[in-house]
Amino acid sequence: MGIDYYNILKVNRNAREEDLKKAYRRLAMIWHPDKNPENKRESEAKFKQISEAYDVLSDPQKRQIYDLYGEEALKSGQVPPPPPDGGRSAGTGSRSGQQPNPSFRFNPRDADDIYAELFGETGGVGGGGGRGRGGYREGFFRTSHGDYAGTTGTTAPPKKAPPVENTLPCNLDDLYKGVKKKMKISRTIMDASGKVRVVEEILTIEVKPGWKKGTKITFPEKGNQEPGVIPADIIFVIDEKPHAVFKRDGNDLVVDQEITLLEALTGKTLDVTSLDGRSITIQLTDIIKPGSEVVVPNEGMPISKEPLRKGNLRIKFEVKYPSRITEEQKADLRRVLGGS
Repeated sequence: MGIDYYNILKVNRNAREEDLKKAYRRLAMIWHPDKNPENKRESEAKFKQISEAYDVLSDPQKRQIYDLYGEEALKSGQVPPPPPDGGRSAGTGSRSGQQPNPSFRFNPRDADDIYAELFGETGGVGGGGGRGRGGYREGFFRTSHGDYAGTTGTTAPPKKAPPVENTLPCNLDDLYKGVKKKMKISRTIMDASGKVRVVEEILTIEVKPGWKKGTKITFPEKGNQEPGVIPADIIFVIDEKPHAVFKRDGNDLVVDQEITLLEALTGKTLDVTSLDGRSITIQLTDIIKPGSEVVVPNEGMPISKEPLRKGNLRIKFEVKYPSRITEEQKADLRRVLGGS
């Protein structure tokens, strides 16, 4: 018989019109090419096959010829003539009890027209005629606002599964320089026959310089496939690991630096190694008070939306006082600092 249209739609040979519609709608929602942008070639072939099966089985004349003589006779138009007595030949009964028209020629319907008819209907099949084919398709799948354009037929749009969030830990070096991370996921998908299988995929996440904790990266509809449900979005949320030297404050980098009282009073040269390995030299010439800051412009975190700009490097000072000094040292300090 060639192609088994009943098996493609997963219906029995006595399936009624409503059974065929339900089977088609379920499979079309899974295999429509707009729903499978990353696997378009396979989905287009599956969608065409599902549409052809529905076209044949929902048309009484096509179905009669297919049931009696199979796919090859249906498509070639080589339908045997009726028996001389006008009755049915043994073992080749049809649903109507009549012989098929020997002059029949197979004329397949367009897959998009079938889809438009079943998902764009406004009451009965084919209702709402006069709208273009593209209008029907966009009337069912999501609009740019993420909503479903409202078909008013009996078939409600499928609901989308809630998003699945995963934490993506990144160290400060990754968020400063940017990095590519590969995440392996395992999910269930459904083939055209409705069978479920588990597949593994590698998702590549390009972390941009300057991204912050809480940044979300979304992979649309990469969740598990289920009948009548739009797969969930998979979302990775950036989390920032603590760094041994730097703390992040918005776009600024903060370093805690301890200096002695002598260095606070007389000056010091500091060398700070940046997150990209450069040595930043800071000359301290003014008196440093406890808790004060020195700001080095444009040496903080990259600003993700302004690639040529960075935040500041802020150095916070803690002045370490001596645990004790001698009377002679006290006298020298009084003399130097002007005390009595």
